[in-house]
Order: sequence, then structure tokens, then C-alpha cells
Amino acid sequence: MSKKITIAIDGFSSTGKSTLAKQLAKQLGYIYVDTGAMYRAVALYAMQNDFIKPDFFDKVGLVNNLSSIKLEFKFNSDLGFAEMYLNGTNVEKAIRTIEVSGYVSKVAEVSEVRAKLVEQQQEMGKNKGIVMDGRDIGTVVLPDAELKIFMTASAATRAQRRFDELVQKGDSVSYDEVLKNVEERDYIDTHREDSPLVMAEDAVEIDNSYLTREEQFQAVLDLVNAIIETN
Repeated sequence: MSKKITIAIDGFSSTGKSTLAKQLAKQLGYIYVDTGAMYRAVALYAMQNDFIKPDFFDKVGLVNNLSSIKLEFKFNSDLGFAEMYLNGTNVEKAIRTIEVSGYVSKVAEVSEVRAKLVEQQQEMGKNKGIVMDGRDIGTVVLPDAELKIFMTASAATRAQRRFDELVQKGDSVSYDEVLKNVEERDYIDTHREDSPLVMAEDAVEIDNSYLTREEQFQAVLDLVNAIIETN
């Protein structure tokens, strides 16, 4: 059996981090952890309990209720990947809405939220054979990962991808609304005080503005195989 490594994938919103991570995990037989889903689930919890609204965010209330939030990944054999459960309920579809997208970066700014989730993520990553994606995986969560990927693409390209995805799901959104959301998330993610989105010094940057999913997957798979062969 080939030696297993740890793969950390970071990058801007809507760059296809989860898609790539799922492809790699399936190909390599690794465990996939979608950390973005964890933050989205906390954002959904905050929405459901009126801790966050368009012009209101009760951070203290959310922090005081963090112990009431139970997050789990449960593998769906039909889909081939694990889905996010919040307090025993499957919220995989609910956390992918534009409404949750509008709040998730604000929720992820809260240090207590990050501390709670990073602790869980580091526990998940203790064993090799894992692919984890998010915003601070290579810099904070798994700084010793053998392979770190940093994904980027133009805001317009990412907004179009996200818009097409939401329309396909039947959501009623405008492209301008999605572009605004992408740009706002970029600003918050890169300017927050706690674990801002930055590329790790030893990460490989991939701009996939003009890459197909298959081209991107093959490029990263080649990197994985090269590392496994040299270790």
C-alpha cells in the first residue's frame, strides 16, 4: 500500500475546493473533510436562532450557545461523500443557499467559533490519508501537511460558476447579487484578524480561471503522486 499523506486545500470562495477535494479523496481512498460546511452549519444555526440578520449579529449570544452545536459528517454511499449534519439533522442542502453564503464569513470571523472548529478539524487530521479544504487549513489547521494547494480565480469567473450552480438548483438569484457576495466574502476572509485567508509559504498556487475540472484534477494528482513517491 502506498504511503498516505495529508492534503490541505485552501483558497477563495467558489474556486472549486470542495469539488477537487472530493475527486482526490475518491481517487486516493482518503477521508474528505469539508471545513467550509462546518462554518456554514454554524451560520445556519445562528440564522435559525436569530443570532444573525442582515443588519444584526449577536456574537455574544452565538458564542454562549456554541456548546449546543453538534456537527457531524455522515457518509452517503449513494453520493460517494459525507454530508453535514447539524444537531442530528441533514443540512447539506440548507447550508448551500445564498443566504447562508451571505453570513458565513462573518460567523467565521468570530475567534471562539474558529477555535471550536479548528480543534475538531485538527483532531480529524491526526491520521494520514485525509483531504481537507477551507480557508486556513495549510496555515493553521494542518501546517505540517505534505501537500498544500492554494486555489484562486477571478471574482467574475467564480461568481459565474456560483450563479450557474445556484440556478441549476432552482434558486432565484441574480448574477450581480452573487458577484457582490463573492467580493464581500473575499474582503472579509482576507482582512479578518483571526486566521485571515493567506497562501502558506510552501503551498502550490493554482489559478483555475481557464482550467477544466479534469485538467486541474490531473495536475494536482500528479503533485500527490510525486510526493508519495519521494517519501
